Amino acid sequence: MARPARKALMGAPPSAARSRGLPRHALRRSGAALFLATLVALPFAVLYRAAVWRSPGASWGWDSLPSFAASQEEGADSEDLKLERVLKKASMRDNTVILTTLNAAWASPGSVIDLFIDSFRSGVRTNLLLKHLVIVAFDWKAYEQCVKIHPYCFALGTEGVDFSEEKRFLTLGYLEMMWRRLDFLRLVLEKGYNFIFSDADIMWFRNPFPHFYPDVDFQIACDHYVRNATDLRNIANGGFSYVKSNERSIEFYSFWYSSRLRYPGYHDQDVFNAIKHDPYIVDIGLTIKFLSTKYFGGFCEPSRDLNEVCTMHANCCIGLRSKIHDLRIMMEDWRSYLSLPPNLKRLQISAWRVPQNCSLSWSHR
Repeated sequence: MARPARKALMGAPPSAARSRGLPRHALRRSGAALFLATLVALPFAVLYRAAVWRSPGASWGWDSLPSFAASQEEGADSEDLKLERVLKKASMRDNTVILTTLNAAWASPGSVIDLFIDSFRSGVRTNLLLKHLVIVAFDWKAYEQCVKIHPYCFALGTEGVDFSEEKRFLTLGYLEMMWRRLDFLRLVLEKGYNFIFSDADIMWFRNPFPHFYPDVDFQIACDHYVRNATDLRNIANGGFSYVKSNERSIEFYSFWYSSRLRYPGYHDQDVFNAIKHDPYIVDIGLTIKFLSTKYFGGFCEPSRDLNEVCTMHANCCIGLRSKIHDLRIMMEDWRSYLSLPPNLKRLQISAWRVPQNCSLSWSHR
């Protein structure tokens, strides 16, 4: 789908018209026509800009959480400055941060977020990456728990929407949360930060950076990988991505977010798998590569070799209890692998015992 041009149509300045010797009555008619055209075009321009753009420093609809705002002292920094501060503290030298999102359902002790952080501590060369992780809390309870377990937390409140409860796949609450997340990621790019986004139900077993492609704008994990990193037939999974901040990626996230209006009732992942074929992606020059499930696997398509796996995602799984059950078994399998002597690790005698309670249906994340 071609996007409307961002530059407004401009009429010739009156001085230029006079230099061509136009009579006064012609100028008046031209001026009236331009005024009428502006009145007609303005509503469409406003609608388009409202869908895909926010001015720097605007609220983005992410007002302070009520209980969070009540706890702040008068004169506290704006949410935008708080975000800027936490991104700066957590960023790597090249302005890269690791991001995950959290609501109360996933934040309770022993739940998903504890397993997520534990995987960093148990992984190979992943523990040091925790200092670059920012946890984005969708609700006050999640934020309260975050600050107890991690130094870099950001409260992303959304007025009139309660994201604290478990959001079942493709329910209205789930869809709203996914699109809020995507809108937030666009803001991070606009602030000049590259990011690795990871769902909290992804376990990190090895440092993923050696397996990222150099000089690529947008890299994303897959539910199903067809053995070619550039093949658009790969079925992407929005739960894990590595994105570099530049004009192309920012424009792409604007296009992706605005495309929700073309595909009502679909979440960001399904919309991406539709718009990845759009000629506009080529027009803006965005480079896309898909990450192999050999290194970035999940329950949909597991990373079979524990000597190679970087991350494993509890996708193709419905229900929080099922996720937690299988994630715990996954962590047990990983620790069993780590306890093996090197010669037995090379024999690849270890294997995942998951999924168990989680479904392998392709229709589920």
